[in-house]
Amino acid sequence: MRIHVAIATTGRPDVLCKVVDRFKHQTRLPDGIVVVGASPDDIAGVEALDMPPEHAVVSPKKGLCCQRNVALSLLRGKSDAVVFFDDDFVVAHDFLEKLEGLFVADPKLVGLTGWLIADGAQTGALSYEEAEAMLDAGAPRPDKPDEKTSWLYGCNMAFRMSACEDLSFDENLPLYGWQEDVDFTEQLARRGHMLRTNAITGIHMGTRGGRTSGLKLGYSQVANIVYLRRKGTIGAAHGWTLMAKNVAANLAKSIRPEPLIDRRGRLKGNMRAFGDMLRGRADPLRILDL
Repeated sequence: MRIHVAIATTGRPDVLCKVVDRFKHQTRLPDGIVVVGASPDDIAGVEALDMPPEHAVVSPKKGLCCQRNVALSLLRGKSDAVVFFDDDFVVAHDFLEKLEGLFVADPKLVGLTGWLIADGAQTGALSYEEAEAMLDAGAPRPDKPDEKTSWLYGCNMAFRMSACEDLSFDENLPLYGWQEDVDFTEQLARRGHMLRTNAITGIHMGTRGGRTSGLKLGYSQVANIVYLRRKGTIGAAHGWTLMAKNVAANLAKSIRPEPLIDRRGRLKGNMRAFGDMLRGRADPLRILDL
């Protein structure tokens, strides 16, 4: 198989270079790496790495979905499988080897995502050095069985290219995207089956910075769910539960916010989106005017 790595990045050039440089240690090297930034500063330094990206380009528009679509356009017809990683994902050395084995063994498998050893987005940000030390010290893989899934986690998601030639990330979900991974992979799941497995794994650092403001993210936590429910690409239970969980967390933690999370801004964005819902004008694109 021809397997490519794709990374959309914003505002983290130092972390990005460390993440990309680690791919030279894969037991099965990628056939190419594509990095798409929102500005030239986002991809500074990658050309000097031991295994520089095949493509390091700037998207014509800023936004995770736009940047991922640029990567897809560069790889169509050139790759059999693409793996999208967040720019703060530290990969296990056998990730691509295990991924290839799974895709080759099952032609009907169209998507893969890994159970994570650690996820700083959920537990608190990790540094690259902390994540690398955990992986290289042989941190045990999650004790979770393989399971079929209807959506993949955006920090590490692999697609069989033949199953998604006509799919794209929805650019009506601007900036950080927020649930763009669910939207894309729910559509992909209609074309085969997808798997969540501990055969492929790594650590999501959950690095702060380079992302959307609290106000805009809070608006997206509500408006994007409403939009995707109308579109039919997020399940009711998943969508409404996720919305309720985030709003409840923002409300409870706005009293004593964490130092690096703008809970009050997120709550304000939640309330604005609910107000727009009542007026029938909630729209993900409205964050561009906030």
